[in-house]
Amino acid sequence: MNEFELFPEAASSFAGELDLLYWFLTAVSVIFTVGIGVALLYLGIRYRRKSDDDPPPEEIHGSNLLEIVWSVIPLILAFVMFFWGAHLFFKMRIVPEDAMEILVTGKQWMWKLQHPNGKREINDLHIPLGQPIKCTMTSEDVIHSFYVPEFRVKQDVLPGRYTQLWFTPTKIGVYHLFCAEFCGTEHSRMGGKVYVMTPSEYESWLEGGSDASLSPVESGEQLFTSLGCATCHHDQKTSQGPDLAGVFGSMQPLDTGEKILADEDYMRNSILDPQSQVVQGYGKIMPSFKGMVTEVQISHLIAYLKSIGGSEETESTDEEKPESPESASLIDVVDPGTTGQRYVRMER
Repeated sequence: MNEFELFPEAASSFAGELDLLYWFLTAVSVIFTVGIGVALLYLGIRYRRKSDDDPPPEEIHGSNLLEIVWSVIPLILAFVMFFWGAHLFFKMRIVPEDAMEILVTGKQWMWKLQHPNGKREINDLHIPLGQPIKCTMTSEDVIHSFYVPEFRVKQDVLPGRYTQLWFTPTKIGVYHLFCAEFCGTEHSRMGGKVYVMTPSEYESWLEGGSDASLSPVESGEQLFTSLGCATCHHDQKTSQGPDLAGVFGSMQPLDTGEKILADEDYMRNSILDPQSQVVQGYGKIMPSFKGMVTEVQISHLIAYLKSIGGSEETESTDEEKPESPESASLIDVVDPGTTGQRYVRMER
């Protein structure tokens, strides 16, 4: 007979801290529920009126000390819960620089995953022990939710945009991968396995098999060339579009006077709807690639743009703009691809 477990196995760097916070919240809830219940029961019995002939109980007009105590203690507990939870929230949102990026695409009813070298998996994820893993995720159809109970991570996967989560596996083993959002008639079957391996075993697995796929960056570079993006987006003054090198992570000035961060969603939107966010100094001449590229291809384009991009904020100067604004082009970066990488959008 299997042992009863309140929690799945703790197998990530977050699991222990999250479980501790959960137990703290549970303990506070139980203590207050039991304490208040016992107090009500005792007071109800102690001060009940036994008969109509009994005189009414003596009125109590309150105690300032009691009022302060039962106001301050819950306030302190509430602050502890808030700051403890906020600390873990931000810790789980700040991705380490050395994290390995896995592209994840949700689709009715499967998970498609791609490793940095291009190797692909469906409903299985092989990862090395002790390596921070960053999952960049999007959906091809409806809302899904990427959920690994043993890692204590869960994140909605949305169509038309990118979401992320990260974790560091701490135990070798095989763990469950679920979709935690009802996504259709076969939702209950949308699951898989996460295989945590030693780094050497992972490298052997990564190099094995017959999958000779290009890496997302290499595939994105090929797409960038085949779609003709390099025709307008290069580093020459005669280019009709801005040079994309260093665009990712920078603040791009728009023709509306606003500035926008060139992240994955911005790039994706620039590819599919290039007229919505035109870079200042360039004309609305870039065509939409909607229907011409898949979500996976968009993610590969974004991966390529990220590989040639910088992280420092940059602004376009007059010298960098084309002499003829009417012939200029715009580039945005967005990340809705199925593999979870970033996409490029250009406006001409």
